[in-house]
Amino acid sequence: MNNKIKKSFGEHVFDFCNVVFMLVVMFVMLYPFWNTVITSFNDARDSIRGSLFLWPRLPTLYNYEIVFKNKTLLNAGFISVARTVLGTVLSVTLTFMLAYVLSVKAFLFRRFLNVFLVLTMYVNAGLIPTYFLFRDLGLLDSFWVYIIPNLVGAFNVIILRTYISGLPDSYAEAAKIEGASEIRIIFTIIFPLSMPVIATVALWVAVGQWNSWFDTYIFNPGSQNLSTLQYEMMKILSSSMQMNSGNTPDYLSKQSGGPSNTVTPNSLRAAITVICTVPILLVYPFLQKYFVKGVQIGGVKE
Repeated sequence: MNNKIKKSFGEHVFDFCNVVFMLVVMFVMLYPFWNTVITSFNDARDSIRGSLFLWPRLPTLYNYEIVFKNKTLLNAGFISVARTVLGTVLSVTLTFMLAYVLSVKAFLFRRFLNVFLVLTMYVNAGLIPTYFLFRDLGLLDSFWVYIIPNLVGAFNVIILRTYISGLPDSYAEAAKIEGASEIRIIFTIIFPLSMPVIATVALWVAVGQWNSWFDTYIFNPGSQNLSTLQYEMMKILSSSMQMNSGNTPDYLSKQSGGPSNTVTPNSLRAAITVICTVPILLVYPFLQKYFVKGVQIGGVKE
């Protein structure tokens, strides 16, 4: 007996239109980034002509050579990587530990701290009081201004707390019967079982740290050695306006030469954009598997 269900003509038409529509949506979403990629690999003067579509007209790596030869950009890249790695590790660790405490039903101040965390999401003192606070704490012109203020996020704590609260109590109870300490229960049982949501929070924190530039602009504007890659890219964007007004930035005037040895703010911006995007694209596939992975694997029976 043939169990295959034949599709009607209308269903085939719908499938075809659906595929075409999704391809159009995919093209509209991906092409702006692809255009940035081919601009970064195209000769800077030739890119001014426009009309770059699928491939570079005059392929070159000179835009990337300028980026990697620029000591300011290299140092900014190192600062961005350092703040992302250190900030993510510390933030996820402290957020997870606080979320676990708030998920324990026997904790005396559990309700008060949960309400306090929610209030911090709605009440904000503003930028000026925050600036004075950081000044009094000695965080201005310091690398730690990137790390300490972002150690614990109320929203991330609530996400982790809710997830941990949903885990069966039998996991911890079985471990306690076997003589496991509270610390061992946290890091050998609760932490592995919470890996899907931890990976999600880690990705949020990492992307936020990597893309952040406003804190550099406000709290470390005079510390060139603490500048981030995104802040340098912002300055390159502003340099485009300077060129339009007749002022040529130093890093461009020093590099000018023949057609193949010239960079523009647009070509340099494209190269830095690609460099800023690639690390996140490389990290995401390793975290994606936790988004769909089962949580309660190998658990005890009820």
